[in-house]
Amino acid sequence: MRALVTGAAGFIGSHLCYRLLTEGYEVVGFDDFSEGSEENLASAPEAMIVEGDLRDAELLTRAAQGCHVIFHQAGIRSVPKSIEFPRLTTDVNVIGMLNVLLVAREEKAIVVSASSSSVYGDQEELPLHEEMHPKPRSPYAASKLALEIYGQAWWRGFGVRTVSLRYFNVYGPRQNPSSQYAVVVPRFIMACLTGERPEIHGDGDQARDFTYIDDVVEGNILAARAGDRTWGRVLNIGGGRTATSVNRLLSLTSELTGASVEPIHTPPRAGDVRFTQANVARAEALIGYVPKVAIEEGLRRTIEWIRQSPSG
Repeated sequence: MRALVTGAAGFIGSHLCYRLLTEGYEVVGFDDFSEGSEENLASAPEAMIVEGDLRDAELLTRAAQGCHVIFHQAGIRSVPKSIEFPRLTTDVNVIGMLNVLLVAREEKAIVVSASSSSVYGDQEELPLHEEMHPKPRSPYAASKLALEIYGQAWWRGFGVRTVSLRYFNVYGPRQNPSSQYAVVVPRFIMACLTGERPEIHGDGDQARDFTYIDDVVEGNILAARAGDRTWGRVLNIGGGRTATSVNRLLSLTSELTGASVEPIHTPPRAGDVRFTQANVARAEALIGYVPKVAIEEGLRRTIEWIRQSPSG
Protein backbone atom coordinates (compact mmCIF):
# COMPACT_ATOMS: atom_id res chain seq x y z
CA MET A 1 0.00 0.00 0.00
CA ARG A 2 1.21 3.47 -0.89
CA ALA A 3 0.14 6.46 1.20
CA LEU A 4 0.54 10.19 0.75
CA VAL A 5 0.77 12.28 3.93
CA THR A 6 0.36 16.02 3.45
CA GLY A 7 1.94 18.08 6.21
CA ALA A 8 4.32 15.14 6.70
CA ALA A 9 7.01 17.16 8.49
CA GLY A 10 4.59 18.63 11.00
CA PHE A 11 3.65 17.43 14.46
CA ILE A 12 0.77 15.12 13.55
CA GLY A 13 1.98 14.30 10.05
CA SER A 14 5.39 13.07 11.19
CA HIS A 15 3.89 10.78 13.82
CA LEU A 16 1.55 9.40 11.17
CA CYS A 17 4.46 8.77 8.77
CA TYR A 18 6.32 6.71 11.37
CA ARG A 19 3.23 4.66 12.16
CA LEU A 20 2.51 3.99 8.49
CA LEU A 21 6.07 2.83 7.90
CA THR A 22 5.79 0.36 10.79
CA GLU A 23 2.53 -0.87 9.24
CA GLY A 24 4.34 -1.66 5.99
CA TYR A 25 3.11 1.28 3.90
CA GLU A 26 5.20 2.93 1.23
CA VAL A 27 5.06 6.56 2.38
CA VAL A 28 5.24 9.75 0.35
CA GLY A 29 5.41 12.93 2.43
CA PHE A 30 4.35 16.33 1.10
CA ASP A 31 5.26 19.52 2.98
CA ASP A 32 6.29 23.11 2.30
CA PHE A 33 8.26 23.24 5.60
CA SER A 34 6.66 26.54 6.57
CA GLU A 35 5.87 25.03 9.96
CA GLY A 36 7.12 21.45 9.78
CA SER A 37 10.74 20.44 10.25
CA GLU A 38 13.05 18.02 8.45
CA GLU A 39 14.21 16.99 11.91
CA ASN A 40 10.76 15.52 12.59
CA LEU A 41 11.39 12.96 9.83
CA ALA A 42 15.07 12.32 10.57
CA SER A 43 14.36 8.74 11.62
CA ALA A 44 12.21 7.98 8.58
CA PRO A 45 14.66 7.80 5.66
CA GLU A 46 12.33 5.32 3.94
CA ALA A 47 9.75 8.03 3.36
CA MET A 48 10.01 9.89 0.06
CA ILE A 49 9.61 13.61 0.77
CA VAL A 50 8.27 16.07 -1.78
CA GLU A 51 8.67 19.75 -0.88
CA GLY A 52 5.83 21.88 -2.15
CA ASP A 53 2.76 24.00 -1.53
CA LEU A 54 -0.70 22.43 -1.35
CA ARG A 55 -1.89 25.03 -3.83
CA ASP A 56 0.52 23.68 -6.45
CA ALA A 57 -1.90 21.24 -8.06
CA GLU A 58 0.60 19.90 -10.59
CA LEU A 59 3.22 19.02 -7.98
CA LEU A 60 0.63 17.48 -5.67
CA THR A 61 -0.66 15.37 -8.57
CA ARG A 62 2.82 13.99 -9.22
CA ALA A 63 3.36 13.25 -5.53
CA ALA A 64 0.08 11.34 -5.28
CA GLN A 65 0.68 9.04 -8.25
CA GLY A 66 0.05 5.42 -7.28
CA CYS A 67 -1.23 6.29 -3.80
CA HIS A 68 -4.10 4.25 -2.37
CA VAL A 69 -4.81 6.61 0.53
CA ILE A 70 -4.14 10.28 1.28
CA PHE A 71 -3.87 11.43 4.89
CA HIS A 72 -4.47 15.15 4.56
CA GLN A 73 -2.86 16.81 7.58
CA ALA A 74 -1.44 19.97 6.00
CA GLY A 75 -2.82 23.45 6.37
CA ILE A 76 -2.81 26.50 8.61
CA ARG A 77 -3.87 25.22 12.01
CA SER A 78 -3.93 28.20 14.35
CA VAL A 79 -7.03 30.16 15.35
CA PRO A 80 -4.99 33.30 16.23
CA LYS A 81 -3.04 33.07 12.96
CA SER A 82 -6.27 32.71 11.00
CA ILE A 83 -7.62 35.88 12.59
CA GLU A 84 -4.42 37.69 11.68
CA PHE A 85 -4.28 36.18 8.17
CA PRO A 86 -7.83 35.19 7.16
CA ARG A 87 -7.23 35.29 3.41
CA LEU A 88 -4.12 33.11 3.60
CA THR A 89 -5.85 30.63 5.91
CA THR A 90 -8.80 30.27 3.57
CA ASP A 91 -6.60 30.01 0.49
CA VAL A 92 -4.30 27.32 1.89
CA ASN A 93 -6.92 25.26 3.71
CA VAL A 94 -9.77 25.33 1.20
CA ILE A 95 -7.83 25.31 -2.08
CA GLY A 96 -5.48 22.75 -0.58
CA MET A 97 -8.38 20.44 0.20
CA LEU A 98 -9.81 20.91 -3.28
CA ASN A 99 -6.49 19.91 -4.83
CA VAL A 100 -6.28 16.84 -2.60
CA LEU A 101 -9.77 15.76 -3.65
CA LEU A 102 -8.99 16.29 -7.32
CA VAL A 103 -5.92 14.05 -7.19
CA ALA A 104 -7.78 11.49 -5.06
CA ARG A 105 -10.46 11.28 -7.74
CA GLU A 106 -7.80 10.68 -10.38
CA GLU A 107 -6.00 8.03 -8.31
CA LYS A 108 -9.18 6.48 -6.85
CA ALA A 109 -7.62 7.04 -3.42
CA ILE A 110 -9.21 7.25 0.01
CA VAL A 111 -8.95 10.67 1.70
CA VAL A 112 -8.71 10.92 5.50
CA SER A 113 -8.63 14.63 6.30
CA ALA A 114 -7.89 16.56 9.47
CA SER A 115 -10.75 18.74 10.66
CA SER A 116 -11.14 20.36 14.07
CA SER A 117 -13.42 20.57 17.08
CA SER A 118 -13.36 24.33 16.51
CA VAL A 119 -16.14 23.91 13.94
CA TYR A 120 -18.58 23.41 16.84
CA GLY A 121 -17.99 26.86 18.29
CA ASP A 122 -19.81 27.45 21.57
CA GLN A 123 -22.61 24.95 22.11
CA GLU A 124 -25.23 24.84 24.86
CA GLU A 125 -24.49 21.27 25.90
CA LEU A 126 -21.58 18.89 26.31
CA PRO A 127 -20.16 16.54 25.21
CA LEU A 128 -20.04 17.64 21.60
CA HIS A 129 -21.43 15.22 19.02
CA GLU A 130 -21.46 15.20 15.24
CA GLU A 131 -25.20 15.92 14.87
CA MET A 132 -24.82 19.39 16.40
CA HIS A 133 -25.14 22.42 14.12
CA PRO A 134 -21.64 23.89 13.62
CA LYS A 135 -21.04 27.43 14.87
CA PRO A 136 -17.49 28.34 13.78
CA ARG A 137 -16.04 31.49 15.36
CA SER A 138 -12.83 31.99 13.39
CA PRO A 139 -11.55 31.81 9.81
CA TYR A 140 -9.68 28.65 10.82
CA ALA A 141 -12.86 26.98 12.05
CA ALA A 142 -14.78 28.08 8.97
CA SER A 143 -12.09 26.68 6.68
CA LYS A 144 -12.24 23.33 8.46
CA LEU A 145 -16.01 23.19 8.09
CA ALA A 146 -15.57 23.94 4.39
CA LEU A 147 -13.06 21.07 4.19
CA GLU A 148 -15.66 18.68 5.62
CA ILE A 149 -18.35 19.84 3.20
CA TYR A 150 -16.02 19.47 0.23
CA GLY A 151 -15.23 15.92 1.35
CA GLN A 152 -18.92 15.06 1.61
CA ALA A 153 -19.63 16.59 -1.80
CA TRP A 154 -16.86 14.61 -3.48
CA TRP A 155 -18.19 11.39 -1.95
CA ARG A 156 -21.77 12.06 -3.04
CA GLY A 157 -20.94 13.61 -6.40
CA PHE A 158 -17.87 11.70 -7.59
CA GLY A 159 -17.60 8.61 -5.39
CA VAL A 160 -14.32 9.75 -3.81
CA ARG A 161 -14.05 7.91 -0.50
CA THR A 162 -13.61 10.56 2.17
CA VAL A 163 -13.83 10.84 5.94
CA SER A 164 -13.12 13.94 8.06
CA LEU A 165 -11.77 13.65 11.59
CA ARG A 166 -12.55 16.42 14.06
CA TYR A 167 -9.46 16.57 16.27
CA PHE A 168 -9.79 17.79 19.85
CA ASN A 169 -6.69 19.67 21.09
CA VAL A 170 -3.97 17.27 20.05
CA TYR A 171 -0.73 17.30 22.05
CA GLY A 172 2.40 15.20 22.51
CA PRO A 173 6.08 14.87 21.57
CA ARG A 174 7.41 16.94 18.64
CA GLN A 175 4.87 19.71 19.13
CA ASN A 176 6.75 22.98 18.70
CA PRO A 177 6.78 25.03 21.94
CA SER A 178 8.65 27.99 20.43
CA SER A 179 6.20 28.94 17.68
CA GLN A 180 4.44 32.28 17.98
CA TYR A 181 1.20 30.29 17.75
CA ALA A 182 2.25 27.39 20.01
CA VAL A 183 -0.57 25.64 21.79
CA VAL A 184 -0.98 25.56 25.51
CA VAL A 185 0.54 22.16 26.45
CA PRO A 186 4.09 22.72 25.16
CA ARG A 187 4.01 26.35 26.30
CA PHE A 188 3.11 25.34 29.84
CA ILE A 189 5.75 22.61 29.90
CA MET A 190 8.49 24.96 28.72
CA ALA A 191 7.44 27.60 31.25
CA CYS A 192 7.62 25.07 34.07
CA LEU A 193 10.99 23.74 32.93
CA THR A 194 12.55 27.20 32.50
CA GLY A 195 10.96 28.97 35.45
CA GLU A 196 9.11 31.49 33.33
CA ARG A 197 5.59 32.66 34.16
CA PRO A 198 3.08 30.95 31.84
CA GLU A 199 0.40 33.00 30.14
CA ILE A 200 -3.27 32.12 30.59
CA HIS A 201 -5.82 33.80 28.36
CA GLY A 202 -8.83 34.78 30.45
CA ASP A 203 -9.67 33.22 33.82
CA GLY A 204 -8.31 29.75 32.98
CA ASP A 205 -11.60 28.01 33.66
CA GLN A 206 -12.06 27.38 29.94
CA ALA A 207 -11.69 23.64 29.35
CA ARG A 208 -10.52 21.40 26.53
CA ASP A 209 -10.65 17.71 25.65
CA PHE A 210 -6.90 17.17 25.27
CA THR A 211 -6.08 14.23 23.00
CA TYR A 212 -2.73 12.46 22.94
CA ILE A 213 -1.01 12.14 19.56
CA ASP A 214 -0.94 8.31 19.55
CA ASP A 215 -4.73 8.21 19.82
CA VAL A 216 -5.07 10.63 16.89
CA VAL A 217 -2.75 8.54 14.73
CA GLU A 218 -4.71 5.42 15.61
CA GLY A 219 -7.92 7.20 14.61
CA ASN A 220 -6.46 7.97 11.19
CA ILE A 221 -5.37 4.38 10.59
CA LEU A 222 -8.73 3.01 11.66
CA ALA A 223 -10.64 5.50 9.51
CA ALA A 224 -8.67 4.60 6.38
CA ARG A 225 -9.46 0.90 6.86
CA ALA A 226 -13.07 1.08 8.05
CA GLY A 227 -14.82 0.79 4.72
CA ASP A 228 -18.07 1.93 3.11
CA ARG A 229 -20.00 2.91 6.23
CA THR A 230 -17.58 5.76 7.00
CA TRP A 231 -17.37 7.48 3.61
CA GLY A 232 -18.67 11.02 3.60
CA ARG A 233 -18.87 11.02 7.39
CA VAL A 234 -17.46 13.30 10.07
CA LEU A 235 -16.04 11.70 13.23
CA ASN A 236 -14.88 13.15 16.54
CA ILE A 237 -11.37 12.11 17.54
CA GLY A 238 -10.95 13.21 21.14
CA GLY A 239 -9.72 12.12 24.52
CA GLY A 240 -13.22 10.85 25.20
CA ARG A 241 -13.07 11.06 28.98
CA THR A 242 -13.52 14.55 30.39
CA ALA A 243 -12.56 18.13 29.70
CA THR A 244 -9.55 19.61 31.52
CA SER A 245 -9.54 23.28 32.43
CA VAL A 246 -6.50 25.37 31.55
CA ASN A 247 -5.94 26.00 35.26
CA ARG A 248 -6.01 22.24 35.92
CA LEU A 249 -3.64 21.63 33.03
CA LEU A 250 -1.12 24.04 34.53
CA SER A 251 -1.51 22.41 37.93
CA LEU A 252 -0.85 18.94 36.47
CA THR A 253 2.14 20.21 34.50
CA SER A 254 3.57 21.85 37.63
CA GLU A 255 3.18 18.64 39.62
CA LEU A 256 4.81 16.48 36.93
CA THR A 257 7.76 18.85 36.44
CA GLY A 258 8.20 19.69 40.12
CA ALA A 259 7.86 23.38 39.34
CA SER A 260 6.03 26.13 41.17
CA VAL A 261 4.89 28.84 38.78
CA GLU A 262 2.54 31.79 38.97
CA PRO A 263 0.63 32.42 35.73
CA ILE A 264 0.06 35.76 34.05
CA HIS A 265 -3.59 36.27 33.08
CA THR A 266 -4.23 38.13 29.84
CA PRO A 267 -7.50 38.97 28.06
CA PRO A 268 -9.32 36.10 26.30
CA ARG A 269 -8.30 35.55 22.68
CA ALA A 270 -10.64 36.35 19.83
CA GLY A 271 -12.15 33.25 18.24
CA ASP A 272 -11.56 30.92 21.20
CA VAL A 273 -14.46 28.81 22.45
CA ARG A 274 -15.12 28.31 26.14
CA PHE A 275 -15.49 24.52 26.43
CA THR A 276 -14.85 21.44 24.31
CA GLN A 277 -15.43 17.81 25.14
CA ALA A 278 -15.81 15.02 22.62
CA ASN A 279 -18.49 12.40 22.38
CA VAL A 280 -16.60 9.65 20.51
CA ALA A 281 -19.47 7.14 20.36
CA ARG A 282 -19.81 7.47 16.58
CA ALA A 283 -16.10 6.91 16.00
CA GLU A 284 -16.16 3.90 18.31
CA ALA A 285 -19.18 2.41 16.52
CA LEU A 286 -17.96 3.03 12.96
CA ILE A 287 -14.18 2.58 13.13
CA GLY A 288 -13.51 1.05 16.56
CA TYR A 289 -11.81 4.17 17.94
CA VAL A 290 -11.22 4.03 21.71
CA PRO A 291 -8.76 6.59 23.13
CA LYS A 292 -6.23 5.01 25.46
CA VAL A 293 -3.95 7.73 26.85
CA ALA A 294 -5.26 9.80 29.77
CA ILE A 295 -4.10 13.40 30.22
CA GLU A 296 -1.77 12.59 33.12
CA GLU A 297 0.10 9.90 31.17
CA GLY A 298 0.16 11.95 27.99
CA LEU A 299 1.63 14.94 29.82
CA ARG A 300 4.26 12.71 31.46
CA ARG A 301 5.38 11.38 28.06
CA THR A 302 5.42 14.86 26.53
CA ILE A 303 7.42 16.35 29.41
CA GLU A 304 9.94 13.53 29.15
CA TRP A 305 10.38 14.14 25.42
CA ILE A 306 10.84 17.90 25.84
CA ARG A 307 13.39 17.34 28.60
CA GLN A 308 15.40 15.05 26.33
CA SER A 309 15.14 17.15 23.18
CA PRO A 310 18.03 19.49 22.29
CA SER A 311 15.83 22.58 22.67
CA GLY A 312 14.25 21.38 25.93
